[in-house]
Amino acid sequence: PEMQGGLVKTLDFKIYLGLLSETYNPAHAQDLARLEASKLDMVVTNLYPFSKTVAAPTATPEQARANIDIGGPCMLRAAAKNFLRVAALSDPVDYARILAELKQGDGSLTLNTRFELAQKAFAHTAAYDTAIAAYLAGRTASAVRQCYKIMN
Repeated sequence: PEMQGGLVKTLDFKIYLGLLSETYNPAHAQDLARLEASKLDMVVTNLYPFSKTVAAPTATPEQARANIDIGGPCMLRAAAKNFLRVAALSDPVDYARILAELKQGDGSLTLNTRFELAQKAFAHTAAYDTAIAAYLAGRTASAVRQCYKIMN
């Protein structure tokens, strides 16, 4: 379930069980069954357009805050961490190549491909977090406070 406004829709423990489980580990397989969770073999996600949003001359701190993606980076990082089994697809440029490999590999990707995708996913989430940190570093609390009437 998600909160109003679409918050928390991908922050569900069953998603992370499915991404992080090591299905070759019998205890993990038992946990998946016991908790009625399914293994997930791939994450394909595009993050909220934070950099594009804050690049607009009229962007407000609230628009910036609203475009900080939480669930997308979490899923990418979980998938990338478990590259032994899970593919973390973070760049639309890769879609056609990955689809072709899936077709050629009978629905599977090689470890080399999953590792390459993990490298790319961690670089992507690091750049995303760096953009957020840079934006926040360029603001003062008093300037941000002016956007929020209820904050002191």
